[in-house]
Amino acid sequence: MAESKIESEVRHRLPLRKLFAASVGNALEWFDWTIYATFSIYFATAFFPSGNETLAQINTFATYALAFFFRPLGGFLLGRFADVRGRKPAMILTISLMAGGSVVIGILPTFSLVGWLAPVLLLLARIAQGLSLGGEVSNASAYLGEIAPTRWRGRYSSFFYISTGSAVLLASVLGFVLARTMDKADLYSFGWRIPFLLGGVLGAIGLWLRRSLVETTQFEENKATARRVERPLLATLRQHPKAVGQLIGITMLSTLCYYTFFSALTPFAVKTRHASDVDVFLALSVGTALFVMLQYPYGMLSDRIGRKPQLYVWSGLTAVLIVPLSALVRPGLGGLLVVFCVGLGLYAALSSLAPAIMSELFPTALRGLGIGAWYNLTVAVFGGTAPLVISALSAANLSTVFFWYVAVAAVITFLVLLTLPETRGSELR
Repeated sequence: MAESKIESEVRHRLPLRKLFAASVGNALEWFDWTIYATFSIYFATAFFPSGNETLAQINTFATYALAFFFRPLGGFLLGRFADVRGRKPAMILTISLMAGGSVVIGILPTFSLVGWLAPVLLLLARIAQGLSLGGEVSNASAYLGEIAPTRWRGRYSSFFYISTGSAVLLASVLGFVLARTMDKADLYSFGWRIPFLLGGVLGAIGLWLRRSLVETTQFEENKATARRVERPLLATLRQHPKAVGQLIGITMLSTLCYYTFFSALTPFAVKTRHASDVDVFLALSVGTALFVMLQYPYGMLSDRIGRKPQLYVWSGLTAVLIVPLSALVRPGLGGLLVVFCVGLGLYAALSSLAPAIMSELFPTALRGLGIGAWYNLTVAVFGGTAPLVISALSAANLSTVFFWYVAVAAVITFLVLLTLPETRGSELR
């Protein structure tokens, strides 16, 4: 029997095309959201009055945060759509919305040309992307969880953030290259539009890949049950309250880690701590490369030793190290490399498992909506506000408070993890 198991594991081949097709939408989603945050230092005054640069930056992040509050709506609508109509059509819809929003931002007229119509159009494009992202994370996570063999779910799960990290790496490398090669005036004038237009190209490629996907067996076997569920959002609370609480507790720290290192730290380091934008983009690129390289090893490790040990290390060390790391956000490449490599190296322990963990919390008939609604509500509250909060606190000379806030969240998440059952090797419900 033991020999049979070993032979089965050796013979199993990863369906790489399917894994990348499922993950590519998430890659595009995070590429677009990352370039919005990181390139905001160049385009903030393009869409808001240029007289007060700090106020323009805050308004840009307020638009960023507001779009996040459409994520729960997208998670609810598109998650339910995926539960009753299928994972594949839902994932095609989400990538189309995101790519369209990216192209719109890339060609928007500026405040100097159309006045307040510029920020209104920017907000509408961001709302479309917020709805899209709300459905993308839950549906792609459900798809990866449902196509994975039980003993390999951690490995399959890791491809979600391999694609995400690769997209963010592309965004940060693009920022480094543009900052290094373009004149500052050109970056403020038109250079910031290049990444958004590139997002449209990536979206077209992702749409082509996703059209080849086949629907999951789990969905086909449970779609009739899903369609009979009345008041599905209420059903998640009544039937699975513990799962909802665990998802919120894990996502709270997960989203703060993501938006701290991939979004908020770039403008904070440049605008508040006066670090070189070239150094920041380079350090982020190196940290992101490490993040990507760790995904599959972490996913494989969780299939061998379990999910919880990695989650304890991630939350515990984040609680201890986040405030000391913040002191290294200053001019100089060395300190920035330590910040991004340590922070993102720790975060990889969770991100590699996130789709597996979320898929294991809810039954198939409620999986898309259960993840979509509660995950995205938590992200909206804690992640969408992160760049805005750190910018506002920095303006009030209270930037250290933000990192203590992340540390407290890490302690809460650690306590929530104590209630989480070990799901390594378990069958999806």
